[in-house]
Amino acid sequence: MSQLLIACGMVMILEGIPWFLSPQRMRLFVVQLASMPDAALRLAALASMGAGLLLVYLVTR
Repeated sequence: MSQLLIACGMVMILEGIPWFLSPQRMRLFVVQLASMPDAALRLAALASMGAGLLLVYLVTR
């Protein structure tokens, strides 16, 4: 359970860094994301999940 909490904390840190360093650019990025078609967002999300799954597999094997 503690490893899960550590992983969640690390995700929060990594997601917060760009917002801390450049909030204006992140706002522009979010606007661009909002204008992307659903299919492109789903493909990017699928690729991200696949990369995360591969990383977890490689680290834990």
